[in-house]
Amino acid sequence: MREEAPRTVTAICRALQEQIDHGLLPEGGRLPAERALSELFETTRITLREALGQLEAEGLIYREERRGWFVSPRRLAYNPLVRSHFHAMVREQGRVPSTEVLSARLMPAPVDICERLELPALSAVLQIRRVRRIDGRLVLYVEHYLNPAYFPGILDADLTASLTELYASRYDIRYGRVAFDILPTALPADAAFSLKAAPGSPALCITRVNRDQHGRIIDCDVEYWRHDAVRVSVEVPD
Repeated sequence: MREEAPRTVTAICRALQEQIDHGLLPEGGRLPAERALSELFETTRITLREALGQLEAEGLIYREERRGWFVSPRRLAYNPLVRSHFHAMVREQGRVPSTEVLSARLMPAPVDICERLELPALSAVLQIRRVRRIDGRLVLYVEHYLNPAYFPGILDADLTASLTELYASRYDIRYGRVAFDILPTALPADAAFSLKAAPGSPALCITRVNRDQHGRIIDCDVEYWRHDAVRVSVEVPD
């Protein structure tokens, strides 16, 4: 029986991919329940889930906890060399962005954040946790860590808006040099819960350490993207 499973997995993957490619299963559309799919393909739930897991790894479908499986929308193009912000980047690609603040507080800086922001031991940092959506779909969980010396009173501002624009309008601070660290990974528990995804789901982690126009390190962003929601696209100028 197990000898048939790989062929069944391949057949399920091929059938669902053809439906997606021809638009019969549209972007953002929900797939039938696992029980219905296993009956349709005359297979076990274990074999079906193996096929769905393969399609998820390829970025064709995704799962939301307690809601089921969905067809992945087209990916957002992300160019780290372009100095933009999330809302502008999403709108420029004809999509609809939104942001929700999960928490905002002054807290003791974790060791890795102290190192990235070049702060002394036992320093305090401002932490802002947010989730971001594209066309209503949760795609990004981000933790922002700010040096509080540069942003007095920022916790009273509208933190659903662009921090880039808030820095400029309220503090006359603009981004200068930036260091990126991009790593394929698995969603940690906090990020997975916030994105309504299963812990351990594939993700792209982008860590950004930002300097301002005067060369001062001002903040660090730790982003966890659903791996099927974004593609990093860079064109290096001559």
